Amino acid sequence: MAATHPFFSLHAQGMIRVGAATPRATSGDPAANAAEAIALAKQADAQGIDLLVYPELNLSSYAIDDLLLQDALLGAVEAGLAEVIEASKRLSTVLLLGAPLRRNGRLYNTAVVVARGRVLGVVPKSFLPNYREYYEKRWFARGAGLSGLDITVAGQTAPFGPDLIFAAGDLADFVFHVEICEDYWAPTPPSTAGALAGALILCNLSASNIVIGKARERGLLCASQSVRTASAYVYSASGPGESTTDLAWDGQGEIYELGELLATSARFAADPEIVVADVDVARLRQERMRTGTFNDAAIDAGHPETRFRRVAFDHAPDFADRGLVRALRRYPFVPDDPARLEEDCYEAFNIQVAGLAKRLEASRSKRLVIGVSGGLDSTHALIVAAKAFDQLGRPRSDILGFTLPGFATGDATKANAWALMRALGVSGDEIDIRPAARQMLADMGHPYSRGEPVYDVTFENVQAGLRTDYLFRLANQREGMVLGTGDLSELALGWCTYGVGDHMSHYAVNAGVPKTLIQHLIRWCVATDQFDAATDAILESILGTEISPELVPADASGAMQSTEQRIGPYALHDFFLHYVVRHGLAPSKIAFLAWHAWKDAGAGRWPAGFPEGDRGAYDLATIRRWLREYLFRFFQISQFKRSAIPNGPKVSAGGSLSPRGDWRAPSDGTAAAWLAELEAGVPA
Repeated sequence: MAATHPFFSLHAQGMIRVGAATPRATSGDPAANAAEAIALAKQADAQGIDLLVYPELNLSSYAIDDLLLQDALLGAVEAGLAEVIEASKRLSTVLLLGAPLRRNGRLYNTAVVVARGRVLGVVPKSFLPNYREYYEKRWFARGAGLSGLDITVAGQTAPFGPDLIFAAGDLADFVFHVEICEDYWAPTPPSTAGALAGALILCNLSASNIVIGKARERGLLCASQSVRTASAYVYSASGPGESTTDLAWDGQGEIYELGELLATSARFAADPEIVVADVDVARLRQERMRTGTFNDAAIDAGHPETRFRRVAFDHAPDFADRGLVRALRRYPFVPDDPARLEEDCYEAFNIQVAGLAKRLEASRSKRLVIGVSGGLDSTHALIVAAKAFDQLGRPRSDILGFTLPGFATGDATKANAWALMRALGVSGDEIDIRPAARQMLADMGHPYSRGEPVYDVTFENVQAGLRTDYLFRLANQREGMVLGTGDLSELALGWCTYGVGDHMSHYAVNAGVPKTLIQHLIRWCVATDQFDAATDAILESILGTEISPELVPADASGAMQSTEQRIGPYALHDFFLHYVVRHGLAPSKIAFLAWHAWKDAGAGRWPAGFPEGDRGAYDLATIRRWLREYLFRFFQISQFKRSAIPNGPKVSAGGSLSPRGDWRAPSDGTAAAWLAELEAGVPA
């Protein structure tokens, strides 16, 4: 595979590499500060950084008070800025530099945007703090309200004002806005209008002295602004070398995307630093497209794009393989942070419990009927049911659990099913479906009824259909409702028997939960003592069981039917599911992300509780193969099942497949466009 193939290019995949620089300042020495800025710019260029954000007033230093009004210092700033501009001719990185600049008898606190020797524009600070330790109105004029102006910098005339956004003419979605420190502490940050005008990356040059708790506030503001505006937010605050006459500086640099922290600096470090992350601007554009509120806000704001000047520049994108500087979760539905994982599991489990409790009350069902196989899905549905009955103050004996052994039911799974029902105190029973299945197969003239080992889809679905048929008739007989056990991953793949099969129930409590999360929900129940020790031991045993529908007898070697050997690993399918449904990414982009997440054994970010054995790897050919399988199943052969699914609670922010909720699609659609994009975009 050629490393120059567009598949391997960050730019071709809609990624922009951004950096937040923390230079070592020399208080009131513009020449030294310019040299430091050039050194970091060269470092950024070597790292393939597209956009580098420096701190506020980095060329003059921030904490120099009335020295800002000295012509000698301001002249030295302009000379130093000219040196940085000259050095940038040989660099590919766009630089956002902080400088006090004179214009028309006023001094402005500005961000100077420089690319390849050209000053693209100068953005003045809109909000000047003048409270507590801040006296900026003593020195600077406000930039708010200025529009349509120019400024001369280092012999170049460039646009000047807060009405600027910057867009690469040769790289779609590389569009950014600049604000300065206090601007994002204001109730109406200028970056909000910048985002509504089309900027996908919001940048903040900040000084921001440190006091206890302020770092948390900065992070909160960056995170909330990136969520609210569906953007990436790059923040750089002053660090070592600033005057400590009355203040101290920690050099906080952070990069957020849609509320998620991608990178953060080592605060209070003595050495200069650049924190780097690849932001997914194509994903951000997609997020805005699917969120009508964002566009409504732009309308209500009077279409800010009509008030902003869009400064175009050429960035010369490349197809080189620069790797990926971005943490990717192999399991996007499962947080890698233990505290976040615990919180998500608590919420997911209780969403399911609350949904089922409400449905039981509304239906006035006297009992709940569930098929218990000893597998993951039915186990999880059963423990959710047990908690729902506890919450309603109803006896668990009103939960009627049935094992329904067929031609390939394993002794171990059936034993686990029985052990779990006994441990939970539900009413258990067993109906052997084999006699009824033999009769149906014989009535159909199926070869199996003549003794031939034909295990086709009819053979499988006769069993699956009979199981659900029995459960519905049992519910009729016992004044109950049937609890579905199928999960979100199976609905995505169509891995369920349509109609009177495991596709159908009175309430599909697991329909919003992907397979990889179900495993962790069961682990969470064990870890948080939701049940007693005996139940926990059985749950641990079930977690170690191979995922299988147990519909086809073992082969000559004794190997049981394996779902993942048939349709592919759920780890990959859940990855695909997240990026198809939640983000609408193209197949080649999904393959790119999956390859970076899975290409190295033991690499990536791992959720707490995953055993070492799960830390495998998938090469690009394997990812391509199973993504093709996923796309065909999802877009072409299984939508008719999702169009007719029963009610069930949405659990994950990653999406639901209910036709009444997140996902609407034609049942007679085709996967042709997605498969064609995969073939064209991913090297074989």
